[in-house]
Amino acid sequence: MTLCPSPPTACPPITYEDIRDWGEIDPARHSFAWDEDEEKSLRSLAREWVPPVLSTMAGWWEGEHWCESQVDAIIRERYGTWAWGWNWYHCSGGPIGSWTGGPSSVTTPDETAARVVAALLEWREWLERTAQRFTELAPPPDASPEDRSWHLERACVRLVTHTMDSGADNAWQGQTSMVLGWFLTSTGMDRAEAAQAVEHAIGGRLKSWVAPKQTLIESVGENLAVGLTGHAPYRGHREWEALQKLHDRY
Repeated sequence: MTLCPSPPTACPPITYEDIRDWGEIDPARHSFAWDEDEEKSLRSLAREWVPPVLSTMAGWWEGEHWCESQVDAIIRERYGTWAWGWNWYHCSGGPIGSWTGGPSSVTTPDETAARVVAALLEWREWLERTAQRFTELAPPPDASPEDRSWHLERACVRLVTHTMDSGADNAWQGQTSMVLGWFLTSTGMDRAEAAQAVEHAIGGRLKSWVAPKQTLIESVGENLAVGLTGHAPYRGHREWEALQKLHDRY
């Protein structure tokens, strides 16, 4: 594996368009060879970028932010675009609890390296769990518009809950929009169309720091389904009970 040229910040930045593309993130398309040797290598690389003297609050955590940016560049170059979310921590709306930003996560070289490894593995695990949900929730390719509407409504409801359960607090609704967009593009929808559908369904009703009521989540799901199919989702059909129980087991 080739590392970025020194300094790592020479690596090109990741754009919003890059991370909206599920193909760039989907763990099924991007292998991740991890073993004891690879963990040692990443720890060693991360330790090298921890400043010998930290900036702390007096220096506006400049050294800590710098360290995080260097490690981020190394990770992206070493593993690929899919790894961009290794430091998307809870307070910024992401699913990562092992890393809490440069100011608090960059400490000693060994502690910092351990957090980097834990955060990367946590991100990969969350991606794999999310991909599994996409597979389970996707409408069958030959579904009628009415059946597709039911699947889309149920998928939206469960994916909103999936993001809420990730531990994200501030700006968690941003993660929700991202995940719903990924889901729709994973079913073959164009990115722009998926983004528009999600924006229309949510309509600014999901707020930071506020847990939505179940009725609101279901309303968002119904809006998404109707907007994409023109049909209201089924309600209470016995033929869907087994599939609904499968979706509800999380």
